[in-house]
Amino acid sequence: MGSQLIKCPSCGKTNRVPDAAAGHPRCGSCRQVLPWIVTAGDADFATIAEQSTVPALIDFWAAWCGPCRAVSPVLDKLAQEKAGQIKLVKVDVDRAPELSRRFAVQSIPTLLVISGGKVVARQTGAAPAPALRFWLEQALAATSG
Repeated sequence: MGSQLIKCPSCGKTNRVPDAAAGHPRCGSCRQVLPWIVTAGDADFATIAEQSTVPALIDFWAAWCGPCRAVSPVLDKLAQEKAGQIKLVKVDVDRAPELSRRFAVQSIPTLLVISGGKVVARQTGAAPAPALRFWLEQALAATSG
């Protein structure tokens, strides 16, 4: 299992954040909740996303996809805004063909919210930031009750 280096939005300290862990990551310096942004593939998706202790926002994308590149910074910003509430999991469809088949990803970007191992929301195509924020908030509201 890997880890990512995440810069704390509060104090600027760089933290090593595990791809999978109980709870959610906090800055080792100022103890603020950190955004949780990781990558996953066919081999580690179950551990990283489906067994996540917080809802996982899955981004099926590819490097050659223009709309994917447009949506990526919006998702990163949402991960920062919703630190402690979600884990952003980026899945490169070219490197994870089994996941693409399993979740019937026909076009990209495709976004899923997985909570408790189940898909609770799905969004296909690049949407503007306000629409993605609203979609994610609706999905998170559905997972909490």
